[in-house]
Formats: sequence, structure tokens, C-alpha cells
Amino acid sequence: MEIKTSNQKTSQVYADAIMIRRAVFIAEQQIDPALELDTVTDATWHYVLYTDQGQAVATARMTPEAPQSIHIQRVATLKAARGQGYAQAIIQRLLQDGRQQGFQRAVLGAQVTAQGFYAQLGFQPEGARFMEAGLAHQEMSLTLQPAED
Repeated sequence: MEIKTSNQKTSQVYADAIMIRRAVFIAEQQIDPALELDTVTDATWHYVLYTDQGQAVATARMTPEAPQSIHIQRVATLKAARGQGYAQAIIQRLLQDGRQQGFQRAVLGAQVTAQGFYAQLGFQPEGARFMEAGLAHQEMSLTLQPAED
């Protein structure tokens, strides 16, 4: 497998990320496209995991936020590719990149149904649950240890 990144909306990585998000969030979870396909800045980095056969199967994005945090969003794996560890691999890569860039904290709004997955990766719940796009979410965070040289 290979994980590719891009912050360019004209890249193949971005197009593949949108394809996965359309399949998972819009088609499968019935989220309104106007809510799912939001606008992002050039500071947002899109990650796509490709199988050894070159198929785009998982995605996530990361945006720097003050103070010294990265915000992880839009984590999705195509239904047929679930259970293979792809989401874990892509999150680990985002966290590694965040550490290498000097960020101290990662935050995300987990769908409550995925909260256990993020807890296994070390994320801790914060605050009360909230609704987003008609789905219950939980804010979660993880302290990033400095990257080893």
C-alpha cells in the first residue's frame, strides 16, 4: 500500500479523496452533499491510501489549527475495503506527519459509532457529544509526542 498527499484541489489525490467521501458519506451515510463537500484552504492536506493494485480505498484530511494542533477530518474507507487496517494506517501517517511538523496535539470530531476506533489509537473524548450532519459526534484529542530524530 501507498499513502499519497496533496493540498492541491486539482490533484489526482484530491479527486480520489472526493470519490471516497462521496461513496462513504453521501451515498452510504446519506449526508447532504452541501455539508460534506465543503471548501478548504491550501493549508488542508488530503491523504489517500492506495492498495498495491493502485486502488484508492481510504482517505482523511488534516488542517493546522492554533495553538499547535492539527484537525483531522473526513476519515473514510470504502465499504469493500474495511477491516484491512487502512484507516489506522492513514491516521498513523497523519499523526507522524503532524509530529514531524512540530504539532503538539491532534483533534477530531469522531462519529460516535467510530469512537472506539479512535480510542484504540490513543484519542481521548473531550466535552459533550454534539450533532453534525445529522449524526452524533464526540470531540476527541491526542497529545503528540515530539518526533524522534
